[in-house]
Amino acid sequence: MKTFGRVLTAMITSFNEDGSVNIENTVAIAEHLLNHGSDGLVVCGTTGENPTISRESKIALFKAIAETCGDKGTIIANVGSNDTKGSVDFVKEVSAIPGIDGLLVVVPYYNKPNQQGQYLHFKSIAEATTLPIMVYNVPGRVGTGIFPATLARLHKEYPHICAIKEASGNLMIASEIKRLMPGDDFMVYSGDDGLTLPILSVGGTGVISVVSHVAGQDMNDMIAAFEEGNNKKATQLHQKLAEITKAMFITTNPIPVKYAARKLGLPAGIFNLPMCEPSQEEAAYIDKALAEYQKGCPRKAPQPRHFMYNCCLYD
Repeated sequence: MKTFGRVLTAMITSFNEDGSVNIENTVAIAEHLLNHGSDGLVVCGTTGENPTISRESKIALFKAIAETCGDKGTIIANVGSNDTKGSVDFVKEVSAIPGIDGLLVVVPYYNKPNQQGQYLHFKSIAEATTLPIMVYNVPGRVGTGIFPATLARLHKEYPHICAIKEASGNLMIASEIKRLMPGDDFMVYSGDDGLTLPILSVGGTGVISVVSHVAGQDMNDMIAAFEEGNNKKATQLHQKLAEITKAMFITTNPIPVKYAARKLGLPAGIFNLPMCEPSQEEAAYIDKALAEYQKGCPRKAPQPRHFMYNCCLYD
């Protein structure tokens, strides 16, 4: 089965001063990412500040990125919500956009459905589209998670439910998913940058990455090295990425990565509330980690007092 690629960047969204989406700048960021190690993009996800973007603006952005970048990489549209009917309606609309390669659908958040409710939610969405569907499992944000057995049931009945962004932070969940679905027709993507290499070791395909905004080529090279059996090189790249990965998750995503993207000269624009600028201490930590990474010899930066590296919470 053709995969979505090794590295899919959960990309930031550029906003104007009034909070509206700057489509031109966001497309420019998308092109930059695809030229610097990303095989594809996840558009309007958590990193893209999805909750602050109107449905109309999401559609406009999907169309613009698919039209401009669809021949350069895989385009995944984030369409999930905690309202099944609303999600189904949105899925139908997005599925009609030329150049969209797949859909990201999160486990319903806040209302915390049980496994049968989750099954029925994804079943309804699968029946509304023929596009490949990637389930997003992120208990740290959602408050619940999909079980591997539920996922396997869905894949058996709806083969185009063919991937998961696994961001539970629990390697055994990824391992169990591949035990139940060992074939190449189901892809497990790490939703935690720091766990990419371990997830590859239990049968994963790649990563839905935040860090790839600043380190996309190294992330892609790490996965390629693992695929080629060069575990030493893969481990070296994993270690090279460790400090910049920590820096990208010192506080809630996408605060660090959007700040870092601006430092790299990308037209990232403002944050939309409730996201806001990093604190002075956080910014200093990001600056140092980014500078050390760019020099190619990362050294451990002093951590902010409240430092908490937990990418499954902040991804």
